[in-house]
Amino acid sequence: MKSIKLLQLAIISSVIVILYMFFQWKIIDMITEFLMLPVLLIVFGFFIFITIRAIITLFKNKNWKPLVIQVFTILLLIFIPFNQIILNLNFKWNKSEREQVANMVKNGELKPNVSYNSSLIHLPKEYTHLSSGGGDIVVEKSGKNYNILFFTYRGILDNFSGFVYTANDRKPSKKGLMETLKKLIR
Repeated sequence: MKSIKLLQLAIISSVIVILYMFFQWKIIDMITEFLMLPVLLIVFGFFIFITIRAIITLFKNKNWKPLVIQVFTILLLIFIPFNQIILNLNFKWNKSEREQVANMVKNGELKPNVSYNSSLIHLPKEYTHLSSGGGDIVVEKSGKNYNILFFTYRGILDNFSGFVYTANDRKPSKKGLMETLKKLIR
């Protein structure tokens, strides 16, 4: 492999891996967890192959540039909290719209509308992007207050994550929300 071509492939593989890290949850939401293995094999397989070629080129041709790019990318993967960055951006970009949805729930404009679960609300089309995995939110009412879960990851049978809206800015009770989520899974 020519050293210029290997340098270009090192840059391309590094950019693809970094883009994957930024967009992995969107990709999972689009193609599901079941199809992620082939995507991971392609993305990281290509990156590992180019890294091995860069190591061989370093010893054979004394060309260190492709390996530096690969090592730099590995260091980025280790030290940059991609998931936390994406979650923070998601929270900030969608906060006002999520608050609008919460107000719609409190005002009775949005009511549970999923036949198999009285705690689920399927959001209108313009708001489905606020909750991953299909645009559903989980609503728990305790007294006059509401706890509303917007999914960031829906999971298959369990393992979910999300942002919880609470009217009083307190953490929701784990017991109440967990009871609601257990009903959701059943």
